[in-house]
Amino acid sequence: MIRIVSFGYGHAAPPAAEATYDLRTLFRNPFHDPALKNLTGLDAAVYEHVLATRGADSLAQVVSFLAVGLHDTARGADITIAYGCVGGRHRSVGLARRTQELIQLTGRETAIEHRDVDKPLLPSSAH
Repeated sequence: MIRIVSFGYGHAAPPAAEATYDLRTLFRNPFHDPALKNLTGLDAAVYEHVLATRGADSLAQVVSFLAVGLHDTARGADITIAYGCVGGRHRSVGLARRTQELIQLTGRETAIEHRDVDKPLLPSSAH
């Protein structure tokens, strides 16, 4: 199985994973849009915003390709891919969702966990 975890660096240490992607400075933060701030990457508006960010879908495609390759190399052993942003509510959730969608197209079994999506909003940096 390929596990995908979204999390917020501001809540706790990153989860154990074979690969962790830090999105804090990589992509624009929906937190700074008043219409999206109180939503999460589980909401269509935030998910679409994240995927409309230049490079976001490309990253999800590359990560899904690598995850499938790692899973094959590990001879079927479970692997974990993690995405982190400041609060674990917007960017990380959106990228985790997209990565799961892409991996599922290959027929691999996936599981997704949004560790911090229900935690309180954190003050965000300029990113």
